[in-house]
Amino acid sequence: MTGIDGGGTTSRRPLRADAQRNEDRLLEAAAEVFAEEGPGASVKDVARRAGVGVGTLYRRFPSKELLIEAVYRHEVQRLCGAAEELAATLAPVEALRTWMERFIDFMEAKQGMADALRVILTDDGEKLHTRTLLVDAVAWLLDAGEGAPPVPRPDVDARDVLMALGGISLMAAGEEQRELASRLIDLLLRGVVGH
Repeated sequence: MTGIDGGGTTSRRPLRADAQRNEDRLLEAAAEVFAEEGPGASVKDVARRAGVGVGTLYRRFPSKELLIEAVYRHEVQRLCGAAEELAATLAPVEALRTWMERFIDFMEAKQGMADALRVILTDDGEKLHTRTLLVDAVAWLLDAGEGAPPVPRPDVDARDVLMALGGISLMAAGEEQRELASRLIDLLLRGVVGH
């Protein structure tokens, strides 16, 4: 595997360093605000939390829909990129568990943007691209565990693990119990590593 690239499907010109910092702050702030307040959140609140003016926000993201789409892609990229970092710094099972917890947090935040994302992400290609990136991240973590006890079972498929995580996310959200997700992740990990 050569790495996990969470980049979007379209290319764009690189930003100046200061403009990139502003965009990163905007995306971080928007992810927090949308997770807390949902898609009805004010872009003024996003700009204020990012420490930039509303004009800066609108120059980069001319509509709220474009901002939400960018936040979604940015969060997918961060989540997928975390797989390599976690595999390099933690024991294999702990890396996988930590990534699974981050996935649940990502899904929880995504629920805050769900209505807007349904309108924006209508392209099946975009959904498939995201799923592929997430499966690649899980596969990376499973591969990192090979040879280091406890070893993932050889019949464990990254797609199945991702689907199970999606189910865990839905159940925990339906019950409004974040801690339920952590308990179910423990059960899933026992199945993955076979102990």
